[in-house]
Amino acid sequence: MDRFDAMRIFTRVAERRSFSLAAEDLGLPRSTVTDGVKLLEKRLGVRLLERTTRVVRPTLDGEAYYQRCLRLLADLEDAEAGFNGAKPSGLLKVDLHGTQARYFLLPRLPEFLERYPDIQLHISETHQPMDIIREGYECIVRVGALSDSSLIQRKLAELDRGTFASPGYLKKFGTPVRPEDLENGHRMVGLLAPDMPSVAPLAFRIEGQIREMQLPTVVTVTGAETNVASACAGLGIIQVPRYRVVSEIENGSLVEILTDTPPPKIPVHVLYSHTRQLSPRLRVFLEWMQHQYRVRSVDLG
Repeated sequence: MDRFDAMRIFTRVAERRSFSLAAEDLGLPRSTVTDGVKLLEKRLGVRLLERTTRVVRPTLDGEAYYQRCLRLLADLEDAEAGFNGAKPSGLLKVDLHGTQARYFLLPRLPEFLERYPDIQLHISETHQPMDIIREGYECIVRVGALSDSSLIQRKLAELDRGTFASPGYLKKFGTPVRPEDLENGHRMVGLLAPDMPSVAPLAFRIEGQIREMQLPTVVTVTGAETNVASACAGLGIIQVPRYRVVSEIENGSLVEILTDTPPPKIPVHVLYSHTRQLSPRLRVFLEWMQHQYRVRSVDLG
């Protein structure tokens, strides 16, 4: 095992706080990971990791060495990628919004993997706040306003949204002409995002200003698919990106209302850690995602 292999093992163990999880990420036997760290500590003559029955964490020397390893490994990957024929490789763990992955990324993902056959993708959709370094992710995609974060934020898109209801709902409660009409007995489907303390209000652009309205709810949901399905069932008004309800509009399950006062666009960001340089695999994936959002936004209207 050369020094750079040992550094890669050590940095992953330090990030994941676990020999087993690091071994899983790297596709190595746990014994190889354990031996790699031991050999590195012996070579340096210092203890890099504190090991207990519950957790593994870097020592002060280990934290300092970890930061140096990140820079050295990033430089090495950049140098190797600079040669002709060298392609990005390795495991790329990303956390995405499931509905957007389905519409914007998955249709062209086979082409990406064919172009970069040495990249292995692990895709999850937790929608929860996370420590992406400790949990082994290189980037996450988040929709909507972002809370304060130490992560680097890169905007992928701003998606047009609309206000929608089912024909059955409008027949029962009436079709509003102005947002003010919603105060007369209308209701909405409550959408509760995992990182929000309360149900998101409806929002309307009126003469350059944003007005928010909180309507009564009879059902509250946490998922994008359930949100749309609830509106189709006549349970209330929703505001969602237009791309998501193209088929529902076409088959008559939903009708767009209040088109003169649409909700503000919703931003989509990719976030990644500032503590490391972009790996070649993450760099090409970010570029590919930006292109997919740009192209698919046009295709989906």
